[in-house]
Amino acid sequence: MNIPTIFQKQKEYFNTNETKNVKFRIAQLKKLKQVLKKNEALMYEAIYKDFSKSEFETYATELGIVYHEIDTFIKHIRTWSRKKRVGTDLANFPGRSYIIPEPLGVCLVIGAWNYPYQISLLPAITALAAGNTVILKPSELPSQTSKMMAQMINSNFPAEYFRVVVGEVSVTTQLLDLNFDKIFFTGSTQVGKIVYQAAAKHLTPVTLELGGKSPTFVLADADLKMAAKRIAWSKFLNAGQTCVAPDYILVEKSIEDKFLSILKTEIENNYSQEKVEENYLQIINDAHFDRLNRLLEVASDAGCVFYGGNTDKSNRFISPTLIHNNSFKDEIMQDEIFGPLLPIISFRQLDDIIQKVKDRPKPLSCYIYGKDRKNINKILKELSFGGGCINDSVMHFTNSKLPFGGVGSSGMGSYHGRSGFNTFSNMKSILDKPVWLETSLKYAPYKSWKFKIVRWLLG
Repeated sequence: MNIPTIFQKQKEYFNTNETKNVKFRIAQLKKLKQVLKKNEALMYEAIYKDFSKSEFETYATELGIVYHEIDTFIKHIRTWSRKKRVGTDLANFPGRSYIIPEPLGVCLVIGAWNYPYQISLLPAITALAAGNTVILKPSELPSQTSKMMAQMINSNFPAEYFRVVVGEVSVTTQLLDLNFDKIFFTGSTQVGKIVYQAAAKHLTPVTLELGGKSPTFVLADADLKMAAKRIAWSKFLNAGQTCVAPDYILVEKSIEDKFLSILKTEIENNYSQEKVEENYLQIINDAHFDRLNRLLEVASDAGCVFYGGNTDKSNRFISPTLIHNNSFKDEIMQDEIFGPLLPIISFRQLDDIIQKVKDRPKPLSCYIYGKDRKNINKILKELSFGGGCINDSVMHFTNSKLPFGGVGSSGMGSYHGRSGFNTFSNMKSILDKPVWLETSLKYAPYKSWKFKIVRWLLG
């Protein structure tokens, strides 16, 4: 079945109104969870072949989050789908006003490669929970996981409801030519612009989950041992291939040396410097390895590698690496790193370093380690970013009650939990008025006394 045919069949199926039935949605979500559970072992095997991701990390960062989101929708979908009464103004008395959530229609979800199960399935599940049909295009880079998702979904769900389409860039281009009711894309800012331009031809609403250089502030009064522990874990999780990972550290000058020493020890205690192991992953492919290795070589030539820097191209391995004494002008500070290289820049004045961050594109995330609420609130107030944590990193992503998304060049729109349900829904506004009462106020001929009353009613 070719792509235009799948698209047309989904249009026709959506118009039968079957997917608007809440019982149907819940049944499909339960079925999907059963399918995933049944195929867990095969999913672990596939992702390990792609970039040596362990079962522990796959469950903790991918499948566990997917299961939690499915359960969240099963629990709340009835409530979220009901019409909601809202107040009615005096001008429309004695009417009633309410909002009806309705699905948008046929949705395209384009996934990313770094968390191939989670980032593909999570928005697809959200779209299905809201009552849509879905065509899912996972990234082609982790080829085994893409094939695994296609095999699972396509053998258990009809193409007119939920279909996984695999392939290279040409397949994505073909999909973007179609007039979808919603497009959800996760990936780079550069490709996000291409998706946005394609959607504009059809006036298709788009949610873009992009990236950016997410800063981490380590202030003088921070708990340095806990900061180092949480930063090291969140940065080197998935070998740094995480869109919300700390991209660089801004550490107060007075604690710089102490923090570097503690951070180095934390890495030494948790990660091998020689090989990929249970606690650590490969870089996704040779192209990404070469890109990261070139940044590492530039830093090494400048004498900025404080710790790490070991590589093995045959296994696509780059050890956790701390890069010190670099500046905002360095090449590694120009684009999102998306790998296990962590630049560290010291500062003396908080105002000055905040301004330097403000001069850059708005990041997807920001993390602040410290105790003084005045300084913490100053950063929160002055910097614009998608989301973040105080005295932690990355973990805001796991709370389905927090909308997840970017701002500016790090993205637009959000999802997770109810926010995701709203993203894939149209909130239809209804004014319901009786016919037993009608005044002459809004009708001609217009009189001065009518004008006074209208001004009073509309304020």
